[in-house]
Amino acid sequence: MSLNAKTKYSGLAMLLHWLIAVLVIVQWQVAVAAEGAPDKAASGQIMANHFALGVVIFIVVALRLVWRQVSPPPPPVASQAKWERTFARIVHLSFYALLLVMPVAGWIALSSFGEPISIWGMFQVPALPVPKNPALGETIFELHGASGIALLVLAALHALAALKHTFIDKDGTLYRMLPFGTARS
Repeated sequence: MSLNAKTKYSGLAMLLHWLIAVLVIVQWQVAVAAEGAPDKAASGQIMANHFALGVVIFIVVALRLVWRQVSPPPPPVASQAKWERTFARIVHLSFYALLLVMPVAGWIALSSFGEPISIWGMFQVPALPVPKNPALGETIFELHGASGIALLVLAALHALAALKHTFIDKDGTLYRMLPFGTARS
């Protein structure tokens, strides 16, 4: 391995990765809390946080994608099988697709009720110019929820794969996304 070989993600890529992970977990728990709310009014108040956080997640993911263009990730670990690299690429592309499409779908669904998105009272993202259609909005929200489950499944697979590579294969994969530990090329 060359001393100049890039084996780790940049510090900003690491920060954005872990920030997105935390935001997705918080977002999931906010949605669960809304489902368990005692009444519709309480659920609506909780969901207002879910909508605002969705905007934040969209922005952070967009920043992450821009940063990937400015500072490309390290090459795949050479010891990984081709199928593992292909599977990892599919999972990563699926993450980005879901993390960008889900907030937009939520915005479209909320707009179909004629509602803007309040960002914690600081400002509003206006409703999209779509016809009011609550039935369509409900359908989009259902698909949005199913996509959330898919995102959580992908996150679990991603975490398990990183742990497998790090502790069973001992190839240092997890350390590529941490500021400590030894990553291999």
